[in-house]
Order: sequence, then structure tokens, then C-alpha cells
Amino acid sequence: MSTVSTHVLDTALGRPAQGVPVRLSWITDDEVVVLGTGSTDDDGRVTELAPDGLEFGTYQLWFGVAAYAITSGQSIFFPEVTVTFQINDERHYHVPLLLSPFAYSTYRGS
Repeated sequence: MSTVSTHVLDTALGRPAQGVPVRLSWITDDEVVVLGTGSTDDDGRVTELAPDGLEFGTYQLWFGVAAYAITSGQSIFFPEVTVTFQINDERHYHVPLLLSPFAYSTYRGS
């Protein structure tokens, strides 16, 4: 089984993005199944979205960026970010999100 974690960094303020709501879903041909929810901690991390592990397949991380914008006093162009990715081997997957008021980026971390 694989595992997944995420880390959200505010590149405009140069610090972790605390309090970002995050949801992990499994995407199939027939349905979308929510596997776990959480919010980023003081270090901008969510470590246990699916503690029982993940099978091979397509998954989606949803980030509620609008909630973070309010608490950080920023105006953010993208109120939410969705990252869809595939798990095709047994390992840990880390999916960081880098935020700024008018852009975001992500990558497969380690």
C-alpha cells in the first residue's frame, strides 16, 4: 500500500500556510470517494489523510485556499486548488503546494 502527505507553503509571505483545508479523494469511473480530510498544521503539513494506505489508482487533493486567504489577510485569485495524480507503485507520495496571490505550483516530492 502507498501513503500520501502534503505540505502547503506561502511563497509570497515566505512561510508555511497554516489552516488550509485539505481533502483527499479516490477517483474511479463510477464515483468519487472522499478518503480523508484535514487542515494544514503550524508547519503547513497534513501527514495522515489516508492512514490505512492507498491502492493503485487516481486520486485528488483539494485545497481550500480561500479559507487561508482570509486568515492570512491576502487576496488570492484562485479560491481553491485541485491536484489530480496517479499512484502506480507502492511508496510514499508527497504532493507539495506552493501558493502566491496570483499563482500556484505543485510537484511530486519525496
